[in-house]
Amino acid sequence: MPFLDLLPSVCWVCHAWPSQAICPDCVQRFASPQPRCQRCALPLAEPVPVSLPLASPLCKSCLALERLQEPGRADALDSCTACVDYDFPWASCVVDFKFHQAPAWAPVFAALMQLNPLLEAQLATVAHVLPMPLSKASLRVRGYNQALELARALSPERTRPQWLMKLRETTAQSELKGAARLRNLDGALALEPLVHRQIKGARVLLIDDVMTTGTTLREAAQRLRQCGASEVHAAVFARTLAPDSGWAR
Repeated sequence: MPFLDLLPSVCWVCHAWPSQAICPDCVQRFASPQPRCQRCALPLAEPVPVSLPLASPLCKSCLALERLQEPGRADALDSCTACVDYDFPWASCVVDFKFHQAPAWAPVFAALMQLNPLLEAQLATVAHVLPMPLSKASLRVRGYNQALELARALSPERTRPQWLMKLRETTAQSELKGAARLRNLDGALALEPLVHRQIKGARVLLIDDVMTTGTTLREAAQRLRQCGASEVHAAVFARTLAPDSGWAR
């Protein structure tokens, strides 16, 4: 876990000393890889073997949706992986990362994400890593794009910072439901026209910090598919919990 092998400090979670940013015991307790649906990245109700990294099964909800899809109308995302649930202790870490000028969380989160063999399999096969973009207004306020920081920590040589663009400010997706999420993103995401040729036939990995419903990731994947991407995968640090845990799917 190279990025976690930092100078001795207090563990952010349990305050053990001396430690790294997150001590090994807290990594084991709160960030151990677990079987997740390959489509929505929610934990699977029944643990299953994950010996084939990109062949983990779908959850019951995603399987039902897939059976209802018309022929030729497959999900734009081939797979999605998540490292942890958006819950204690990670929710407050992500808030610090996004809103409190703490980009130093990026290598820590990236190291935890790389514990997941599913992500390793994704990184081994993709040609381009695209961070989910911020609008210019949000970028001015935050000073950096947290998704770009994560992407650079995961694969600096393949990260393409300017390829995926956000053309306008949108309402936070977490504040919306159902069809309102799609309307909110209508015309908001675009791909840089000069890179269409490099996207055609390529495998692409989208990176974001948190996935709530996946609407934004799927919208970005749809733009990439329209430009000829052969596969589009996604990886996030945290996934919000299922509805029965008090979070939107």
